[in-house]
Parts: sequence; C-alpha cells; structure tokens
Amino acid sequence: MSLAFKKKLGNILVESGKISEVQLMQALDKQKNTKKKLGEVLIEEGLITEEEIFEVLRLQLGFNRVYLDGMVIDEEVIKKVPLAIAKKYTLIPFELNGYVLSVAMEDPLNFFAADDVRITSGCEVQIFLATKSEINKAIDKYYSGQNVAEAAEELSKQNEMSAEEKEKQMKEAMAEEEINNAPIVKLVDSILKDAIKARTSDIHIEPFDNYVKIRYRIDGQLHEKQRLSKDSLASLVTRIKILSNLNIAEKRIPQDGRIKMKSDNKEIDMRVSVLPTIYGEKIVIRILNTNNFNITKEQLGMDPDDLEKLDRIIQAPYGIILATGPTGSGKSTTLYSILKELNRDDVNIVTVEDPVEYMLEGVNQVNVNAKAGLTFASGLRSILRQDPDIVMIGEIRDSETAEIAIRAAITGHVVLSTIHTNDAPSTVVRLMDMGIQSYLVGSSVVGIIAQRLVRRICPHCAEEYTASDYEKRILGVDPSEDIKLYRGVGCLKCDETGYSGRLGVYEILEVTKEIRNLITKKADVEEIKQAAIRNGMKTIRKACENLVLNGRTTIDELIRTAFVKE
Repeated sequence: MSLAFKKKLGNILVESGKISEVQLMQALDKQKNTKKKLGEVLIEEGLITEEEIFEVLRLQLGFNRVYLDGMVIDEEVIKKVPLAIAKKYTLIPFELNGYVLSVAMEDPLNFFAADDVRITSGCEVQIFLATKSEINKAIDKYYSGQNVAEAAEELSKQNEMSAEEKEKQMKEAMAEEEINNAPIVKLVDSILKDAIKARTSDIHIEPFDNYVKIRYRIDGQLHEKQRLSKDSLASLVTRIKILSNLNIAEKRIPQDGRIKMKSDNKEIDMRVSVLPTIYGEKIVIRILNTNNFNITKEQLGMDPDDLEKLDRIIQAPYGIILATGPTGSGKSTTLYSILKELNRDDVNIVTVEDPVEYMLEGVNQVNVNAKAGLTFASGLRSILRQDPDIVMIGEIRDSETAEIAIRAAITGHVVLSTIHTNDAPSTVVRLMDMGIQSYLVGSSVVGIIAQRLVRRICPHCAEEYTASDYEKRILGVDPSEDIKLYRGVGCLKCDETGYSGRLGVYEILEVTKEIRNLITKKADVEEIKQAAIRNGMKTIRKACENLVLNGRTTIDELIRTAFVKE
C-alpha cells in the first residue's frame, strides 16, 4: 500500500466535495489533540458519514465495500490471522481463494496492518472496506472459540528448554571455576572494586612485551594505575572471561560479554570486550554507572535557552531526534532523560540497544544480538510491528537502519537515536551520505543534539588567575579587557588532577522551516550552520567558552574539546 494514500486522504475528501478545506483544517487540529483517526473526527463532527468515506475510497483508490453481517466465515480462514492482529488493527479475514486472502478492514490505508497479515498468513492480501462495528462483532463471534491451551503448552515447552540450557551453562561455569586459584580471584576483585571507587568509566588491561599495563579512564582521561608481570596475563584473562561468560578456550577472535557484581550494596553492570593483539588478549571493561542514566532532562546541565529548545523538539508529534558526538560523550544519557520525560501510561515505547544500559520501567527494551541475526535494522523492522508510539534506536550505523528510521518517522512515530558526526549541521549531510534523499531528511528530522563532555574544575582546589593574551585570543575577547579565569591546582579530593566530574556541552539544532528548506535544497554544512546560528543555536565551541568564562572549566578543556576558531 502506498504511503501517499495515508497522506492524501484529507485532500481526497476535499477534492470529492465531501468536506471543505476549512473543515479539513479544523478536523486536523482536533485530531492532534484527540489522537483519533481523521475519519473518526469527521464522523463525530457530523461532517461526513462512514459510508460516504467508504464511497470516496472505493471510487478514488479502488477499495470495495463488504458487508459482514449474515456472512459465514470458514474456520480455516479465521486461523490465517491471529486474534491479536485482528484486534490491534480492527480487521478480519473472510475469504481465501488460492493464495489470496480477502480481509475486511476499518482502515484500509494502514499498510503496517496489511504487511502483518501478509507475513502471518503467508498469503497475498486483498483489502475490503467494512465498518468498525461490523468487524468487532465478527471478531467476537469467530475468535471466541480459539484454543488457548495450545499456546500455553508451547510456552511450557519453551520454559523447559530454557531451564535445561541454564542448567548446562551452570555446570560449565562450575567446571571452569575449578581452574581458578585464590590469588587471581583476589586480584581481579580488587581491580574492579578499586576502579569503581575511583569513579572509573573504563578499565584497560593491556599486554605488552614484558608486562601488563592497567589503566583507568577517569573523567574522560586515561591514567596508568599499575603494571603486572606478563606471567599473570593468562590467569587474568581467564578469570575475567569466566566472570563474563566468555569462551576461555577461544583466543583468536574478539569476544564481548557482561559482568554483574555488588559493590557497597549496589548492583554494578559492566561490559567486557576482549581483543587479540600481538602480545596477547587486551581487555576493556566499561563500568556502567546507572545513576548517570537516572536523571531528568533538567539535570543534563543545559542552559535555559537550550532546555526550552529541547522541550519544543521532544514535543513534536512525529519525527527523528538525533544525539551525536564521539564515544563516551553522554549521548545515551541524553536519550534516556528524554525517554523518561516521554514515558507515560498512554504511550508505547520500544527500544533496540547494543546493549541495554539501563532498565526503564514501563519501556520495552530489546538487546541487539548480531550472532542470532538481531541487528539494529532487523530489530527496528520488528518493533515497528509492535504498535509503538516512540522508538529508540541505540545507533544509526548503516543506510538500512537509517532508511527504516526515516520511514518510521514519516509515518507518525517519534524516533530517537544516536549517530557519529562532529557537530549538529554535519549530521544532515551524514544522513544524505547514507543514501537518504534530502527531502526525506528535511521532512523527518526535527532536532539534532550534538554534545561533548568537559572536565569540571575541582571545587576544593580551584584558584582564580588573570587570563593571558593567548587565552584571550582563544576566547575571542578584547585583549585590553581584564579577564579572570579559574583552574584547579590539584588536591587529595581530585587525586591531584585539578578536576572532579564532568559537564555536558551542547549544540542543539532545531529544524525550522528555513533549515528544512536548506536541507531539501542540499545546502552545504556551513550554510545550514549559519542559518541555525541565526535561529539561536549555540555551537559547541561557544557553549564551552561560556563554561570557561563562568569558571566551571578550564581553557585547556576548551582547546581539547573545540580548538577550531569559528
């Protein structure tokens, strides 16, 4: 079914003389508030009857009317479509001719419904028109006798298989534990607990010719903590593999796993990546701080103007909202805070992530499993059949995922995702490079959030000083002006680094009418950027400059984050 049909229904009714342009606009305004279908609104307002809509659809699009009352539907035909799908889309199959299944639908323009019927039945689908009341009456009549016991038996068998698999895994783990010795257990345990206490985001275990280097990433920077004998590498890797349920015998290919442990009565989740190098297997352990994800959008650290802009973006009824930035820049935290804001009882939110980093109550979350064939693209394709209102994709990595996301956005879904670009304007070009047409990018993207994390000056050892001429030039201020800046001199509280914690730096591009037109015309990045600045966008550099001038971070962090002068 063509997507154009859905978009042109109102115009078709106007062109047929059934309603006026003014009546259509009034109905569309009411539809936004009620979330009802356009046809339902028009009927409720007394502007048109259901039969008149059917007549227009028959004449304009070729759909035929069918009357279900008094019709006898064969049981084998009913079995072609599950009850869940029949109720979800208000439809019912009534006739099977060879491989063509005739289906009565309330909304014949719902191509998702037609696709689901086609997939579940294995038949080609011919769509007919029927009233909502007729279809619901037929559903109650023909689906009432379905055998639920069969589904229950299937579930029981699945649970038994899962139990057997769990038992097998447990036995294997117990056998593997026998190869462990107490010293290596204590060593790994101490490394993990020490890293957690030091506010570490990543632990790097790196083998070299004669030693093993242990480094912690704290506030975005790597710090060497200790060196171990090369002899300890094998036992160290084996122990970590056992904890993360990886294959201890496999040393030739990369592996990924997870560790869960308790520290100070808190559940800590860790991601483990094992990579073969010329000196042995290198391990990186990402420590997931769930507290980072359990924040509201007000706690992200945006200034009032950016927060207001973000509010407008997330209130859009449909479209794509993208967070962009390098690895570890807080993109997931931003998306989770938006999901918390949008999460309501009347909204169905489904995510596909790699992996799920934080469990959100009331949100359906799916883990990517490439080995099983569950990728971002295939996962997104499946969750669009789960009747979602809001979809979150962990990352748009390829053209296939981008295309499906665009399709979801233009069919009335709110789509959240991340993408890797340097700034907000270049994200537009990145989508086009993936093969997405410019007019689709312009019509689907509603907002782009580019972000970085900069280190916060330690409040315990911060000192004021007068900015040098060089620093004034970087900040773009009058050289003759007396500017006071701040820096951390180092203390025990910050481990002599001068920094404690990190701050978000944001660049929010709100896709206005002007920017949408530029995107459609395939304008270059600079042109889009300048238009966005005119519309109130602060660049990452400008946002970072403000943090420096306000004494919250240093000129060094500005140089590291956004050195290029605008």
